Amino acid sequence: MGYSKEVLQRARARLEQAKAERESEYQRNLTVAYTSQPRLKEIDLELRRTMIQTAQAVFSQAGDVKAAMEQVKKKNLELQQERAELISTCFEEGFLDDSPVCPHCGGAGYVGSSMCECLAELCRQEQKKELSVLTGGKESFAQFRLDYYSNTFDPRYHSSPRNIMEKNLNACRTYAATFSESAGNLLFVGSTGVGKTFLAVSIARTVAERGYSVCYETASQLFNKLERARFNADESARKEAEKYTAADLLIIDDLGTEMPGQFVTAALYNLLNERLLASKPMIITTNLNVEEAGRRYSPQIASRLYGSFVRYTFVGDDIRVIRNKVTQ
Repeated sequence: MGYSKEVLQRARARLEQAKAERESEYQRNLTVAYTSQPRLKEIDLELRRTMIQTAQAVFSQAGDVKAAMEQVKKKNLELQQERAELISTCFEEGFLDDSPVCPHCGGAGYVGSSMCECLAELCRQEQKKELSVLTGGKESFAQFRLDYYSNTFDPRYHSSPRNIMEKNLNACRTYAATFSESAGNLLFVGSTGVGKTFLAVSIARTVAERGYSVCYETASQLFNKLERARFNADESARKEAEKYTAADLLIIDDLGTEMPGQFVTAALYNLLNERLLASKPMIITTNLNVEEAGRRYSPQIASRLYGSFVRYTFVGDDIRVIRNKVTQ
Protein backbone atom coordinates (compact mmCIF):
# COMPACT_ATOMS: atom_id res chain seq x y z
CA MET A 1 0.00 0.00 0.00
CA GLY A 2 1.94 2.99 -1.27
CA TYR A 3 0.79 6.36 0.04
CA SER A 4 2.05 9.44 -1.74
CA LYS A 5 4.95 11.34 -0.21
CA GLU A 6 2.66 14.24 0.62
CA VAL A 7 0.13 12.06 2.46
CA LEU A 8 2.92 10.31 4.39
CA GLN A 9 4.59 13.62 5.29
CA ARG A 10 1.34 15.07 6.59
CA ALA A 11 0.65 11.91 8.61
CA ARG A 12 4.15 11.93 10.11
CA ALA A 13 3.83 15.61 10.98
CA ARG A 14 0.58 14.91 12.81
CA LEU A 15 2.20 12.05 14.73
CA GLU A 16 5.12 14.27 15.72
CA GLN A 17 2.69 16.96 16.81
CA ALA A 18 0.76 14.43 18.92
CA LYS A 19 4.02 13.32 20.57
CA ALA A 20 5.03 16.91 21.29
CA GLU A 21 1.60 17.76 22.72
CA ARG A 22 1.63 14.65 24.92
CA GLU A 23 5.09 15.52 26.27
CA SER A 24 4.16 19.18 26.76
CA GLU A 25 0.98 18.26 28.65
CA TYR A 26 2.90 15.84 30.87
CA GLN A 27 5.55 18.44 31.72
CA ARG A 28 2.88 21.04 32.56
CA ASN A 29 1.07 18.59 34.82
CA LEU A 30 4.32 17.49 36.41
CA THR A 31 5.17 21.11 37.28
CA VAL A 32 1.75 21.53 38.89
CA ALA A 33 2.19 18.27 40.79
CA TYR A 34 5.65 19.20 42.08
CA THR A 35 4.32 22.56 43.30
CA SER A 36 1.35 21.08 45.15
CA GLN A 37 3.19 17.98 46.41
CA PRO A 38 6.91 18.69 46.97
CA ARG A 39 7.41 15.13 48.22
CA LEU A 40 6.69 13.88 44.69
CA LYS A 41 9.66 15.82 43.35
CA GLU A 42 11.84 14.40 46.14
CA ILE A 43 10.76 10.86 45.23
CA ASP A 44 11.59 11.39 41.54
CA LEU A 45 15.04 12.71 42.48
CA GLU A 46 15.63 9.70 44.73
CA LEU A 47 14.52 7.33 41.95
CA ARG A 48 17.12 8.90 39.64
CA ARG A 49 19.75 8.35 42.32
CA THR A 50 18.78 4.68 42.65
CA MET A 51 19.29 4.28 38.90
CA ILE A 52 22.81 5.69 39.28
CA GLN A 53 23.42 3.43 42.26
CA THR A 54 22.25 0.43 40.22
CA ALA A 55 24.73 1.23 37.47
CA GLN A 56 27.51 1.71 40.01
CA ALA A 57 26.71 -1.64 41.64
CA VAL A 58 26.83 -3.43 38.29
CA PHE A 59 30.25 -2.04 37.33
CA SER A 60 31.75 -2.14 40.81
CA GLN A 61 33.86 -5.14 41.76
CA ALA A 62 34.07 -4.22 45.45
CA GLY A 63 32.01 -5.93 48.14
CA ASP A 64 28.92 -8.08 47.68
CA VAL A 65 27.51 -6.88 44.32
CA LYS A 66 24.40 -9.05 44.54
CA ALA A 67 23.51 -7.75 48.01
CA ALA A 68 24.04 -4.17 46.88
CA MET A 69 21.78 -4.74 43.88
CA GLU A 70 19.04 -6.22 46.06
CA GLN A 71 19.24 -3.27 48.45
CA VAL A 72 18.94 -0.75 45.59
CA LYS A 73 16.06 -2.75 44.07
CA LYS A 74 14.20 -2.80 47.38
CA LYS A 75 14.64 0.94 47.81
CA ASN A 76 13.45 1.54 44.24
CA LEU A 77 10.28 -0.50 44.73
CA GLU A 78 9.48 1.33 47.98
CA LEU A 79 9.85 4.70 46.25
CA GLN A 80 7.70 3.61 43.31
CA GLN A 81 4.97 2.40 45.63
CA GLU A 82 5.04 5.65 47.62
CA ARG A 83 4.92 7.63 44.38
CA ALA A 84 1.92 5.66 43.05
CA GLU A 85 0.00 6.09 46.32
CA LEU A 86 0.73 9.82 46.41
CA ILE A 87 -0.44 10.32 42.83
CA SER A 88 -3.62 8.25 43.23
CA THR A 89 -4.51 10.12 46.43
CA CYS A 90 -3.80 13.67 45.28
CA PHE A 91 -4.53 13.73 41.54
CA GLU A 92 -7.16 12.62 39.05
CA GLU A 93 -6.58 9.38 37.19
CA GLY A 94 -4.34 9.94 34.18
CA PHE A 95 -3.11 13.36 35.34
CA LEU A 96 0.51 12.17 35.34
CA ASP A 97 0.21 9.59 32.57
CA ASP A 98 3.57 9.57 30.79
CA SER A 99 2.83 6.66 28.49
CA PRO A 100 3.85 7.19 24.84
CA VAL A 101 1.35 8.40 22.25
CA CYS A 102 1.33 4.84 20.84
CA PRO A 103 1.95 1.77 23.02
CA HIS A 104 3.21 -0.28 20.06
CA CYS A 105 5.82 1.98 18.44
CA GLY A 106 6.27 4.64 21.12
CA GLY A 107 5.32 7.29 18.58
CA ALA A 108 8.01 6.37 16.05
CA GLY A 109 5.42 5.34 13.48
CA TYR A 110 7.13 2.06 12.70
CA VAL A 111 7.65 -1.27 14.43
CA GLY A 112 10.88 -2.50 12.90
CA SER A 113 10.49 -1.91 9.18
CA SER A 114 6.67 -2.14 9.25
CA MET A 115 4.39 0.89 9.49
CA CYS A 116 2.59 0.98 12.83
CA GLU A 117 -1.20 1.12 12.87
CA CYS A 118 -1.09 4.59 14.48
CA LEU A 119 0.71 6.06 11.45
CA ALA A 120 -1.35 3.96 9.03
CA GLU A 121 -4.56 5.40 10.51
CA LEU A 122 -3.23 8.96 10.13
CA CYS A 123 -2.34 8.15 6.50
CA ARG A 124 -5.89 6.91 5.92
CA GLN A 125 -7.30 10.10 7.40
CA GLU A 126 -5.05 12.30 5.25
CA GLN A 127 -5.92 10.26 2.17
CA LYS A 128 -9.65 10.74 2.85
CA LYS A 129 -9.15 14.49 3.34
CA GLU A 130 -7.34 14.66 0.01
CA LEU A 131 -10.13 12.77 -1.72
CA SER A 132 -12.76 15.06 -0.19
CA VAL A 133 -10.95 18.10 -1.56
CA LEU A 134 -10.55 16.56 -5.02
CA THR A 135 -14.06 15.15 -5.39
CA GLY A 136 -15.84 18.04 -3.68
CA GLY A 137 -18.50 15.83 -2.11
CA LYS A 138 -19.27 13.05 0.35
CA GLU A 139 -20.52 10.37 -1.99
CA SER A 140 -21.01 6.91 -0.49
CA PHE A 141 -22.76 3.70 -1.44
CA ALA A 142 -25.39 4.31 1.26
CA GLN A 143 -26.41 7.56 -0.43
CA PHE A 144 -26.82 6.05 -3.90
CA ARG A 145 -30.54 6.21 -4.77
CA LEU A 146 -31.94 3.54 -7.05
CA ASP A 147 -35.34 5.28 -7.08
CA TYR A 148 -33.90 7.79 -9.56
CA TYR A 149 -33.86 5.00 -12.15
CA SER A 150 -36.93 3.77 -13.99
CA ASN A 151 -38.29 0.37 -13.05
CA THR A 152 -39.91 -0.01 -16.49
CA PHE A 153 -38.56 -2.76 -18.75
CA ASP A 154 -36.46 -1.33 -21.59
CA PRO A 155 -36.14 -3.62 -24.64
CA ARG A 156 -32.80 -1.99 -25.56
CA TYR A 157 -31.22 -3.43 -22.42
CA HIS A 158 -33.52 -6.46 -21.95
CA SER A 159 -34.04 -5.18 -18.42
CA SER A 160 -35.07 -2.06 -16.52
CA PRO A 161 -32.58 0.76 -15.79
CA ARG A 162 -33.16 0.23 -12.06
CA ASN A 163 -32.30 -3.46 -12.28
CA ILE A 164 -29.14 -2.72 -14.28
CA MET A 165 -28.01 -0.02 -11.86
CA GLU A 166 -28.72 -2.21 -8.84
CA LYS A 167 -26.36 -4.81 -10.32
CA ASN A 168 -23.77 -2.09 -10.96
CA LEU A 169 -24.10 -0.84 -7.39
CA ASN A 170 -23.61 -4.32 -5.96
CA ALA A 171 -20.60 -4.95 -8.21
CA CYS A 172 -19.01 -1.67 -7.11
CA ARG A 173 -19.61 -2.45 -3.45
CA THR A 174 -17.98 -5.85 -3.85
CA TYR A 175 -15.01 -4.39 -5.74
CA ALA A 176 -14.41 -1.79 -3.00
CA ALA A 177 -14.90 -4.22 -0.10
CA THR A 178 -12.54 -6.82 -1.57
CA PHE A 179 -10.08 -4.45 -3.24
CA SER A 180 -6.49 -5.60 -3.44
CA GLU A 181 -3.49 -4.72 -5.56
CA SER A 182 -4.69 -7.31 -8.07
CA ALA A 183 -8.33 -6.18 -8.14
CA GLY A 184 -8.37 -5.46 -11.86
CA ASN A 185 -9.75 -2.54 -13.83
CA LEU A 186 -13.26 -1.14 -14.25
CA LEU A 187 -14.69 0.89 -17.12
CA PHE A 188 -17.91 2.82 -16.46
CA VAL A 189 -19.62 3.77 -19.73
CA GLY A 190 -22.76 5.87 -19.97
CA SER A 191 -24.22 9.27 -20.71
CA THR A 192 -23.99 12.31 -18.47
CA GLY A 193 -25.59 12.29 -15.04
CA VAL A 194 -26.31 8.56 -14.64
CA GLY A 195 -24.11 7.88 -11.60
CA LYS A 196 -20.68 6.98 -13.01
CA THR A 197 -18.76 9.55 -10.98
CA PHE A 198 -20.87 8.94 -7.87
CA LEU A 199 -20.04 5.23 -7.74
CA ALA A 200 -16.40 5.79 -8.72
CA VAL A 201 -15.96 8.21 -5.80
CA SER A 202 -17.84 5.84 -3.47
CA ILE A 203 -15.33 3.13 -4.38
CA ALA A 204 -12.47 5.58 -3.80
CA ARG A 205 -13.67 6.40 -0.28
CA THR A 206 -14.12 2.77 0.73
CA VAL A 207 -10.77 1.70 -0.71
CA ALA A 208 -9.01 4.63 1.00
CA GLU A 209 -10.67 3.76 4.32
CA ARG A 210 -9.26 0.24 3.96
CA GLY A 211 -5.75 1.66 3.86
CA TYR A 212 -4.96 1.76 0.15
CA SER A 213 -3.68 4.84 -1.66
CA VAL A 214 -6.16 6.27 -4.13
CA CYS A 215 -5.61 8.94 -6.77
CA TYR A 216 -8.75 10.52 -8.24
CA GLU A 217 -8.53 12.98 -11.12
CA THR A 218 -10.79 14.26 -13.84
CA ALA A 219 -9.41 13.62 -17.31
CA SER A 220 -8.99 17.32 -18.07
CA GLN A 221 -7.04 17.94 -14.86
CA LEU A 222 -4.94 14.81 -15.35
CA PHE A 223 -3.76 15.70 -18.84
CA ASN A 224 -3.26 19.33 -17.87
CA LYS A 225 -0.93 18.31 -15.04
CA LEU A 226 0.89 15.77 -17.19
CA GLU A 227 1.48 18.45 -19.83
CA ARG A 228 2.75 20.96 -17.26
CA ALA A 229 5.05 18.35 -15.77
CA ARG A 230 6.36 17.44 -19.22
CA PHE A 231 6.86 20.87 -20.76
CA ASN A 232 6.86 23.49 -18.00
CA ALA A 233 9.05 21.85 -15.35
CA ASP A 234 6.19 22.41 -12.90
CA GLU A 235 7.28 20.74 -9.65
CA SER A 236 3.79 20.47 -8.16
CA ALA A 237 2.50 18.98 -11.43
CA ARG A 238 5.42 16.55 -11.47
CA LYS A 239 4.54 15.32 -7.98
CA GLU A 240 0.92 14.91 -9.03
CA ALA A 241 2.01 12.96 -12.11
CA GLU A 242 4.03 10.58 -9.91
CA LYS A 243 0.84 9.73 -8.02
CA TYR A 244 -0.82 8.57 -11.23
CA THR A 245 1.61 5.67 -11.53
CA ALA A 246 2.33 5.05 -7.83
CA ALA A 247 -1.20 4.95 -6.34
CA ASP A 248 -2.75 1.59 -5.53
CA LEU A 249 -5.88 2.72 -7.37
CA LEU A 250 -6.09 5.39 -10.08
CA ILE A 251 -9.49 6.83 -11.03
CA ILE A 252 -9.78 8.88 -14.21
CA ASP A 253 -13.17 10.56 -14.35
CA ASP A 254 -14.92 11.78 -17.52
CA LEU A 255 -12.42 10.52 -20.07
CA GLY A 256 -13.32 12.14 -23.36
CA THR A 257 -14.20 15.57 -21.95
CA GLU A 258 -10.61 16.85 -22.15
CA MET A 259 -9.27 18.80 -25.14
CA PRO A 260 -8.06 16.23 -27.69
CA GLY A 261 -4.58 16.28 -29.22
CA GLN A 262 -1.43 14.30 -29.89
CA PHE A 263 -0.08 14.86 -26.39
CA VAL A 264 -3.28 13.58 -24.77
CA THR A 265 -3.26 10.44 -26.91
CA ALA A 266 0.41 9.72 -26.19
CA ALA A 267 0.06 10.46 -22.46
CA LEU A 268 -3.03 8.26 -22.11
CA TYR A 269 -1.36 5.40 -23.99
CA ASN A 270 1.76 5.60 -21.80
CA LEU A 271 -0.22 5.83 -18.56
CA LEU A 272 -2.46 2.89 -19.47
CA ASN A 273 0.52 0.80 -20.51
CA GLU A 274 2.52 1.60 -17.41
CA ARG A 275 -0.23 0.68 -14.99
CA LEU A 276 -1.36 -2.39 -16.97
CA LEU A 277 2.19 -3.75 -17.08
CA ALA A 278 2.51 -3.16 -13.33
CA SER A 279 -0.94 -4.75 -12.72
CA LYS A 280 -2.07 -1.63 -10.86
CA PRO A 281 -5.89 -1.24 -10.80
CA MET A 282 -7.68 1.60 -12.56
CA ILE A 283 -11.24 2.87 -12.83
CA ILE A 284 -12.16 5.00 -15.83
CA THR A 285 -15.50 6.68 -16.41
CA THR A 286 -16.44 7.84 -19.90
CA ASN A 287 -19.34 8.51 -22.25
CA LEU A 288 -17.37 7.06 -25.19
CA ASN A 289 -18.15 3.69 -26.71
CA VAL A 290 -15.40 1.57 -28.25
CA GLU A 291 -15.78 3.06 -31.73
CA GLU A 292 -15.73 6.64 -30.40
CA ALA A 293 -12.67 5.88 -28.23
CA GLY A 294 -10.88 4.47 -31.24
CA ARG A 295 -11.61 7.57 -33.31
CA ARG A 296 -10.77 10.06 -30.55
CA TYR A 297 -7.54 8.43 -29.38
CA SER A 298 -6.30 5.39 -31.27
CA PRO A 299 -7.34 1.77 -31.93
CA GLN A 300 -4.57 0.66 -29.54
CA ILE A 301 -6.03 2.70 -26.68
CA ALA A 302 -9.57 1.53 -27.47
CA SER A 303 -8.30 -2.06 -27.43
CA ARG A 304 -6.80 -1.60 -23.99
CA LEU A 305 -9.87 0.14 -22.60
CA TYR A 306 -12.25 -2.53 -23.80
CA GLY A 307 -9.92 -5.52 -23.50
CA SER A 308 -8.23 -4.99 -20.15
CA PHE A 309 -11.17 -3.47 -18.22
CA VAL A 310 -14.39 -4.99 -16.95
CA ARG A 311 -17.10 -2.86 -18.54
CA TYR A 312 -20.22 -1.65 -16.76
CA THR A 313 -22.91 0.15 -18.74
CA PHE A 314 -24.69 2.94 -16.87
CA VAL A 315 -28.21 3.76 -18.03
CA GLY A 316 -31.07 6.03 -17.03
CA ASP A 317 -32.11 9.68 -17.17
CA ASP A 318 -29.86 12.53 -16.08
CA ILE A 319 -30.16 12.57 -12.28
CA ARG A 320 -29.27 16.26 -12.11
CA VAL A 321 -32.29 17.07 -14.26
CA ILE A 322 -34.51 14.85 -12.09
CA ARG A 323 -33.32 16.61 -8.93
CA ASN A 324 -33.96 20.04 -10.44
CA LYS A 325 -37.53 19.04 -11.29
CA VAL A 326 -38.09 17.85 -7.73
CA THR A 327 -36.84 21.11 -6.20
CA GLN A 328 -38.83 23.38 -8.55
